[in-house]
Amino acid sequence: MNRDLADLDLEVKTLTGKLDDLKKEIGKVIIGQEETVEQLLITFLAGGHALLEGVPGLAKTLMIRTLAHAIDLKFKRIQFTPDLMPSDIIGTEILEEDHTTGKKFFQFNKGPIFANIILADEINRTPPKTQAALLEAMQEFAVTYSGKTYELERPFFILATQNPIEQSGTFPLPEAQQDRFLFYIKIGYPNETEENDILKNTTGSKKEKINPVITGSEILRLQELVREVPISDELVSYVNRVIRATRPETSTIEYVKEWVSWGAGPRAGQAMILSAKARALMKGRLAVTLEDLKLGAFPVLRHRIIVNFKAEAEGIISDDVTRELLKITTVATKGGN
Repeated sequence: MNRDLADLDLEVKTLTGKLDDLKKEIGKVIIGQEETVEQLLITFLAGGHALLEGVPGLAKTLMIRTLAHAIDLKFKRIQFTPDLMPSDIIGTEILEEDHTTGKKFFQFNKGPIFANIILADEINRTPPKTQAALLEAMQEFAVTYSGKTYELERPFFILATQNPIEQSGTFPLPEAQQDRFLFYIKIGYPNETEENDILKNTTGSKKEKINPVITGSEILRLQELVREVPISDELVSYVNRVIRATRPETSTIEYVKEWVSWGAGPRAGQAMILSAKARALMKGRLAVTLEDLKLGAFPVLRHRIIVNFKAEAEGIISDDVTRELLKITTVATKGGN
């Protein structure tokens, strides 16, 4: 038994060491943005998808492309535009001819969704019909066309970007689709030192080469290990109470009743626990802490708590609600609160 534990400990250290190598490869190109990179890696380990939002020029696309190049997986980029059709993503049937028999038949020609890492660039620029083409792939890891289901190769990640300041010609993602994203990551401006380094390093002739440092099978194994990270009953109860407190109809928190229109569903609790397990494993720990849960609460709840019109008028956003919930909610101890 001790030998099994020692083997597991060695495997965890080896694989998490590769995650450190992955961060270093990304750091060759991306200056700063450590929190964003960490949240992307947590999304990978938890087997989810991420929605990244930031103004133009913050290297959202470059970050995802660099991440994909540092992992030995198939990568596709889809530029979302108002005229993009579902078949442009999923694929379509084309008429083929058997040269031996002369018979004609339809052959399914797979679209760019059939890759391991999908960059859905400016996802809010395409109409709801095309956005909906991603729903089955995101949830079921499969695509259905003409009554036939095609499995997508694992691991499978959709990393979508959107621009918060360009409203003309955009189609906001429906809440049902936003809920499919494990994390909603907001990218801020770099600090003064980081921006100075960006200006120096990106205006010369030197180009960094990104090397693949981790494989798809290793990512899949890490996802299995994430599920095995233990979490105490007290912390599960804490997550449950935080999520239930986001719902105005059942919450006892006046702040929520006053400012929130809709709260988070059960998928939010699952996302909080899985992302906390992923963070714990990434830090080399085999147990979830309260800090893991609290740090993951913001990107998990950001798109799942819908504030009301009154809150929007007062400039109150979902992050403010999450902050209030984490301040009020405590971990219950055995035998009481």
